[in-house]
Amino acid sequence: MTVLTLTLLLFLGAIVAGLLGALTGLGGGVILLPLLTLVFGVDMHYAIGATLISVIATSSGSAAAYVKEGYSNVRVGMFLEVATTFGAVCGAFLGDYVPISAIAIIFGIVLLISAYLSARPRTGDHLHDQPDPLATRLRMNSTYPTPGGLKSYYVRGVPLGWMVMYIAGLLSGLLGIGSGALKVLAMDQIMRLPFKVSTTTSNFMIGVTAAASAGIYLSRGYIDPGLSMPVMLGVLLGATLGAKVLNFANTRYLRIVFTVVIVALAVQMIFHGVVGDLK
Repeated sequence: MTVLTLTLLLFLGAIVAGLLGALTGLGGGVILLPLLTLVFGVDMHYAIGATLISVIATSSGSAAAYVKEGYSNVRVGMFLEVATTFGAVCGAFLGDYVPISAIAIIFGIVLLISAYLSARPRTGDHLHDQPDPLATRLRMNSTYPTPGGLKSYYVRGVPLGWMVMYIAGLLSGLLGIGSGALKVLAMDQIMRLPFKVSTTTSNFMIGVTAAASAGIYLSRGYIDPGLSMPVMLGVLLGATLGAKVLNFANTRYLRIVFTVVIVALAVQMIFHGVVGDLK
């Protein structure tokens, strides 16, 4: 395979990853890491470095559009970023001390748990519950656009959501992903945000989380420009397309895509982690 062919294939794969990442809030990294390691045979550490750069591009490509359209909850995102950034730095420092096979297995298990939680039906939107006092104090309650006009929602479970975000950041630094799966689930299941608000706020957050750990991988020489550039450009294009498609997407189908994608990737990563054929 020539360098040009490889670059083109990386670019096309990254477009798909960016599109799915923007639609589901996963950030693209959860798709790119298995793609680079399992399909292209890239060393895990270099794959993580390239994935972190692409996650930053995904956030840049879709977050601005989502904020402008009124989907993302900026106050929630900025508050939770404190936890994810701290966790990302801790995870990046652990990266050199955890075996590659263990990272792959942890990655797969996290994805399976995320898929299970996402597939569970909600017990209700609890529209008549009392809002979280902390969320009210921080003015997190907001609205989001629907075909019938703006719809109000309350934010709940702020302390527990903050704790889960630290774990999401830890996994981001360790695995080279934006941890969008955990972020979406924390906001959707714990904090009770509407699913589209959860995915778009996740996209808003993942760039900062990834940047916190990308600097550490850069200092260790794990970010290769020749690998990162086509991946970043592809993800950026895919994320921009995803931001436009989201306006017309059905929430039910988004959940199905979210679940199917991460289950398929989880099985692959766990298998290869157990077999030990990752570099």
